Amino acid sequence: MVKLPRNPSKKRVALFAVGGGFTLIVVAFLVVYFVLFPTSSPKPFKLVTSPATSTASASSASTSTVSAGGQWGIAAGSEAGYRVREKLGFLPAQSDAVGRTSSITGTAALTESQSTISITSAAFDVAVNTLKSDRSMRDEKIHEIGLESNRYPTATFVLSTPVTLSKSAVTGRVTRVSVTGVFNIHGISKRETLPVEFTLAGSTLEAAGSLTFPWSEFGMTAPSIGGFVNVTGKATMEFDLRLQRA
Repeated sequence: MVKLPRNPSKKRVALFAVGGGFTLIVVAFLVVYFVLFPTSSPKPFKLVTSPATSTASASSASTSTVSAGGQWGIAAGSEAGYRVREKLGFLPAQSDAVGRTSSITGTAALTESQSTISITSAAFDVAVNTLKSDRSMRDEKIHEIGLESNRYPTATFVLSTPVTLSKSAVTGRVTRVSVTGVFNIHGISKRETLPVEFTLAGSTLEAAGSLTFPWSEFGMTAPSIGGFVNVTGKATMEFDLRLQRA
């Protein structure tokens, strides 16, 4: 009995069908994940001046003998993280993707004169391998792609130039000044200057700001998940640091 050769076209059709079915399942999952159930992203960090607090704090500052000079350390409530824009296929994401952590360490040295407070040095470390967003799948992926936090678990900032704050502008109020320092992200160090908001309320000095940069500036590639979910060409690092006397 002579065996007839199998029809290779049927095998190819079956393989294409299986592959196509898998692709449809992935696409359907991602549509549900990113479109039907969009992310709920926290807003960017922004300090707010309270009129009542401003008046009271400014008054107490003029009579207080407590010096701001000395070492200040990270206090509870500090956060840092990333903000990126995701796209599903050709559709823009309905919100930013945001991951944050409170695993921050560091100190700042302050001096004080009659009318100013100066930050003479500061250095902070952020454990980026502890970043959490509202999507566990995203959190798992950034350990391996983009930020690659498994390889580079810590991001750092070291102040390069002292920052001088007016007492009347910062006590109980929000003031914005330029801050220059060296960021080390993804194992690459860059000197950057960015606007930072400061406020001094009671015993807490708070600083909030952000830095937006092309992924390539710190040797990273914008993440892509299976070609279906893509991240745009820039990332934002943002922070809200609360400092208290050490």
